[in-house]
Amino acid sequence: MLSENTYIDINADLGEGAGNDELIMPFISSCNIACGGHYGDSVSMADTIRLAVKHKVKIGAHPSFPDTDNFGRKVLTISKEELTKSILTQLIGFLDICATEGVTMHHVKPHGALYNYAAKDAPTADAIVEAILASKQRPILYVPYNSILHRKSENLLPVRFEAFIDRRYDANGSLVSRSLHEAIIHDPELAWNQLERMVKYGTITAMSGTEIKAKASTFCIHGDHDNSVKILEYVHERMKDQNIFLK
Repeated sequence: MLSENTYIDINADLGEGAGNDELIMPFISSCNIACGGHYGDSVSMADTIRLAVKHKVKIGAHPSFPDTDNFGRKVLTISKEELTKSILTQLIGFLDICATEGVTMHHVKPHGALYNYAAKDAPTADAIVEAILASKQRPILYVPYNSILHRKSENLLPVRFEAFIDRRYDANGSLVSRSLHEAIIHDPELAWNQLERMVKYGTITAMSGTEIKAKASTFCIHGDHDNSVKILEYVHERMKDQNIFLK
């Protein structure tokens, strides 16, 4: 057991039509709300924001490639200018709803293929950063540690390093492709084991068995996974045993 209390942020991707947002919200401290690129409209954004306010959960935008057909999980071949404009449009729409609901956007966390591609592609990372700056806001940007997106944003925006509770990693530190069955962690104990290693030791065991560095203070679970609620319930019980708490 850790001798002193440790405080972490657990975030979840919500407002995506999975139907379990109300069950997930009590177990997290920040949420990433779909803002129209892969899913979502003004109604779903407002509903999710109100739910977050009810549970005192920090509110973030979850922009994507403009691709509702593939739920934002496919890299689109569009220009940086087009992508910047799309992300900005999503953010402005989200900020409008935030203003109507009387809340502040705490952070931005890119979704799916946009997140993964920006981690290794400079123009995509630039599009995200430029869109945020054009919104005239300075929210925290959730990024993978030591990624292209991290390096592109760190002198322009506040950043928070993120890792995943329910996704497997390759030895190079990237997420295992969703095309592989093993990419997603469904077992609550395995999910807890991954979170515990990240929090206690700053490492992740990759699928190959290699230990890789995991510098993070916010840890994501996907709201659209079948076992997300069971994982969160189990994780919270184990967190109490280890003096780990939400901040």
